[in-house]
Amino acid sequence: MPLRERMRRRGVMAAAVATMVPCQPATAAVRRIGYLGISEPVISASALAALREGLGESGHVEGRNLAIDYRWAEGRYERLAGLAAALVAGRVEVIVTTGSVGVAAAREATSTIPIVFFGGDVLGTGMVSSISRPGGNLTGISIFSRELNPKRLALLSELAPADGPLAVLVNPGMSNAEDTARAMAETGRMLGRAVVLVRAGSLGEVAAAFGAAVGQGARGLLVASDPFFNSRRAEIVAMAAAHGMPAMYEWREFTDIGGLVSYGPSYTGTWRQVGVYAGRVLTGADPASLPIQQPARFELVVNLVTAKALGLAVAPAFLARADEVIE
Repeated sequence: MPLRERMRRRGVMAAAVATMVPCQPATAAVRRIGYLGISEPVISASALAALREGLGESGHVEGRNLAIDYRWAEGRYERLAGLAAALVAGRVEVIVTTGSVGVAAAREATSTIPIVFFGGDVLGTGMVSSISRPGGNLTGISIFSRELNPKRLALLSELAPADGPLAVLVNPGMSNAEDTARAMAETGRMLGRAVVLVRAGSLGEVAAAFGAAVGQGARGLLVASDPFFNSRRAEIVAMAAAHGMPAMYEWREFTDIGGLVSYGPSYTGTWRQVGVYAGRVLTGADPASLPIQQPARFELVVNLVTAKALGLAVAPAFLARADEVIE
């Protein structure tokens, strides 16, 4: 058979074989989001696990088809602006952050990259136009931080001895710190309890704040809502125990490690929903039209072991209202 004919037949056979081999799908593009963290990785482990779980609902799995660029402020709010700018420069597709300070830093860095937040008083600070249609590039989960602080102070007033004032620990680095201070003073007047305000933006200042509260005769202390305080919950709970101070907290993660009492939504459940929202944005949802969600359930958790160590007798009626009692 002539050489030309043999080559022609080989070409025909090769073409036929090629049509029999199924086409391989193109490798899925890896999506990239940025995480603007207030604290540091080890402290945020449960939040990150819940965030990843929520992202997984839309098929976004870190290490497979998703990359997360983590930036950590390590409790230093002044670093947030630079970290947010770095995420924008890295061309992430979504920024996930927490608290009013994290949201403000991310929003200052970009008006186009979607921002999905955990907590933060975005309505009171004017960062969104409404809960139902936030507008712009911002959406997320509100946790009623400011609204629940008066409720927490009232609960603490029921537990703490009545022969002295209640202290409230606030972080002056938060944009709503002074509003919180005024609201707590007003709540104290309504409860018939004097309120002592102590301020701290670092661990050393927290220690000094406990000393100041004790020095002013405080009989109980409310740790106001703040991402930094949550990031240092182990140290804060230990300080409360060392000073024999009954203390109220935002998250049950405080009571799980020895805090006296907490009242608020589920920390990990809320972070999981943040992940769900971030996944929806990655799949094409417009943050401007994604309603800001709010928790529907709040849990009161009491640690009776801590109450006994403090010499507190918790009324049966109070325990009956608790969602969980740690014994």
